[in-house]
Amino acid sequence: MELLVASAVGAMTAAGLYLVLRARTFPVIVGVAMLSYAVNVFLFASGRLAIDLPPVISDTATGYSDPLPQALVLTAIVISFGMTAVIVVLALRAYLESGTDAIDTPAGESESGQPPSIAPTAASARKSDQTEGGQ
Repeated sequence: MELLVASAVGAMTAAGLYLVLRARTFPVIVGVAMLSYAVNVFLFASGRLAIDLPPVISDTATGYSDPLPQALVLTAIVISFGMTAVIVVLALRAYLESGTDAIDTPAGESESGQPPSIAPTAASARKSDQTEGGQ
């Protein structure tokens, strides 16, 4: 069981790092989410994996599972969900401002190497199509 969980944490960490190093914003966001999932599973596994044991100490129970890692994971899930929502909004705003989702272009330039005001965007392409079609 421990080998399976450790392998899952390793695979999620590797996939998250690979995605974080991509040149687009959406894979970076998914990579950060994968890294947070890997940390959550690691925190959960740090409380010793116990099957069919209660999380509360009682006189009749032979053992118990530690409730602290479960509480930490629950808190981390809520925080990572909120931070993912913030990052998605920031990435959407950056995409709408620059016209591209590339994260490695110099400031003030699009992928074509032109300033954003000159670079064609989807909105400007629709405007030019409408004006050409109307004439």
